[in-house]
Amino acid sequence: MTTIIDAQDLTGASYSALLYALTGATVLLLLGLSWVEREWKLTLALSAIALLVGIGQTYDARAAWLAVKSVSIAYPYAGWIVSMPIQVLTLFFFARRGGKVSHALFWRLAVVSILMVFARYLGDAKLMHPTLSFLIGVIFWLYILGELYFGQMDEAIATSEDDTMRRGYFWLRIIVTVGWAIYPLGSFIVSFTGYVDDGRLSLTYNLAEFVNRIAFGLAVLATALVIAEPSRKSQAE
Repeated sequence: MTTIIDAQDLTGASYSALLYALTGATVLLLLGLSWVEREWKLTLALSAIALLVGIGQTYDARAAWLAVKSVSIAYPYAGWIVSMPIQVLTLFFFARRGGKVSHALFWRLAVVSILMVFARYLGDAKLMHPTLSFLIGVIFWLYILGELYFGQMDEAIATSEDDTMRRGYFWLRIIVTVGWAIYPLGSFIVSFTGYVDDGRLSLTYNLAEFVNRIAFGLAVLATALVIAEPSRKSQAE
């Protein structure tokens, strides 16, 4: 039986809009793999994978919302624990296009980003003390920001002579700094106020995904395309 979205159901509509947008952006990024230089294919592929995970996450959460008008926190966290580490590693490989970064940093970022999401989930699911969970999640997020602003990745981009690289990195870093702030804020609201999501928090998360996931991937694609433009022109000539 098909479930109809009511015209006043903003949360249900946001799930559908996000699902369509994620699908379109994923197709665009996958097509973009044939447009960019070889060195950018892994970075772009990781961005596409994060979007693919978002499609599955949004589809499941949308079905739950339409069925019972409630979405368990298990749905978003099941997607975030995969997509957010992938996006952090996307930034790692992005920075490697500008300069040298260590392999040890790769593993640190992978572990920290997974633990960041897992710690927040434990608090929201009442499996860990909310205060401890919130603080651990914030500390791990701040560590990632520290690497982005003051660590090896920032140094690698700073040594790059390509202005396009620096601009692309700037916007990706802004998304992880400002856009991702919605997640600890939502965790704080759920853990410390006893808030039961009536759809407004899910709506907010869905709107944030347009920036945090879709704009993130498109920024990677745009950077790679602009950098590849001179070589395409030279080949045409």
